[in-house]
Amino acid sequence: MPSLAPPTPPVPLADLLARADLGLRQVAGPREDIPVHWVHTSEMEDPVPYLLGGELLLTAGVHFPSAGDTTRRRETRPADADGGPTDDLGVDQAGGGVDDAYLDHYVARAVEAGAAALGFGLAPVYEETPRALVEACDRYGLPLVEVPPQTPFTAVARAVWQAMAEARHRELRRVTEAQQSLASAAARPEPVPAVLRQLAHHLGGWAALLGPGGGELYGAGTRPGPPVRTALGRLAQVVRPLPGDRAQTVQAPSSATDTVAGAHLAAYALAGSAPGEGLVLAVAAGRRDPADNALTGVATVLLSLLTGPYQGTADTDRSAALVRLLLGARPEDVAPLLTAPTRPAAETGGEAEAVAATGPRWIVVHGHHRGSGPTRGEAAPLAAAALAAALGTALVDADGVAAVRALLPADRRISAQPGWTLGVSAPASTAELAAADAQAAGALRRAVANRSELARHRGGGAGMTALVAPEEARAQARALLEPLLDSPALVETLRAWLALHGSWDRSAVALEVHRNTVRQRIARTAALLDADLDDPDTRMDLWFALRWL
Repeated sequence: MPSLAPPTPPVPLADLLARADLGLRQVAGPREDIPVHWVHTSEMEDPVPYLLGGELLLTAGVHFPSAGDTTRRRETRPADADGGPTDDLGVDQAGGGVDDAYLDHYVARAVEAGAAALGFGLAPVYEETPRALVEACDRYGLPLVEVPPQTPFTAVARAVWQAMAEARHRELRRVTEAQQSLASAAARPEPVPAVLRQLAHHLGGWAALLGPGGGELYGAGTRPGPPVRTALGRLAQVVRPLPGDRAQTVQAPSSATDTVAGAHLAAYALAGSAPGEGLVLAVAAGRRDPADNALTGVATVLLSLLTGPYQGTADTDRSAALVRLLLGARPEDVAPLLTAPTRPAAETGGEAEAVAATGPRWIVVHGHHRGSGPTRGEAAPLAAAALAAALGTALVDADGVAAVRALLPADRRISAQPGWTLGVSAPASTAELAAADAQAAGALRRAVANRSELARHRGGGAGMTALVAPEEARAQARALLEPLLDSPALVETLRAWLALHGSWDRSAVALEVHRNTVRQRIARTAALLDADLDDPDTRMDLWFALRWL
């Protein structure tokens, strides 16, 4: 018979045995930790129809039949000469004790019903526990607890209910505290790994976010062995989220569980429309109880929100802009679909008219991830999405490593983001986005070199460059830098080195190479250009050329 355990936490039998006020003593059966879900008192010969499983079954043996051993029962005789009843010890009418076969069958049926343990009261029928009962409990592996005469069965039941209430209170407090820590983790700069760390801590195990192919994007906690990780990968391939329309037929479960090498495994789908196509939360722990399930459910919701795509009318506008671009529309024609004023029209004054006349203006942000979590492969889009959410834009591009480019309306305020180094361009029209992209890249290099969290493009107007026609300037730049055009690394190194005033160390930091590599590249550049790079006029010419290139 399957156990129908209640949702309340069970009470370990050892806790009841440890209470001095009850005076319980285990005399047979296994000694390992046995969970007790409730208490049931019965003097029925067959209590199975009245058990749900997990009970501490209490009996005084009133229903035990007699046999031919020497176990003694308490008998109540008629009133004595003084008119009061008397209790005496004597053998039963058959001159024997309890039927061994009966007790064997009784214990077997209790085990079949799923009883957690058997409690035998020494009063008012028996002065000691029948030997045949002890042997039967040992034989069937049922813990047998002796209840002393001074302890009524109601005291045992009350102790169990009190312990359950205390355990339930502890469980609720644990769940509440864990939920608060998960919510706080979701608000941190790197929310996905932070949530996983908190979940692994509260589960006392391992929590990981798996990609569509089953690969680990983020992991936290005690990392399990290959067999467990392989089993989790298999679970991840069969789960899928519940459809938005509950009337649809779900072809695969939204979660799956397994037990491997003593570890309880579970996989929960976060995103994707079919098995194996979305993100999956995978957990492995030494236990699995209702509180753990509740915490994992909260983490699943948070991770779904943190990793899910943007949805709403803005998605339709972005899709329309993409389709129009692919079909040949000009960027300035589709740009209005991608942005909207962030302030009411009454506050923008003539700005709305200017936007209508010239098109929206933008800023470009380049970001470099400094966090400790993985930012390569499948994890790069998650890092990019986290930055996009912090900046308040969905127009973001991750190059698959640690750099991210984002496009925002020019009226947005950009502030430093924990875990990121940012470079910000000057406001630009749609036609000037290529130049703004270069500005943001240069600002990011400067921020990395200076070890600052954010750097903005240093404006200052058109300056001397306004005196030169753009076509002539670009032609002159290509002619001057032609020996370097086949080597992007040399062009990038020269740009960083000039921007950082010839500093070898800062250039090496900005380019993420060794300082000797910078020296070698600059020497090679000087040789190809046949130029003296120590001459300030030469540096000025090269800097203007790089700006126009």
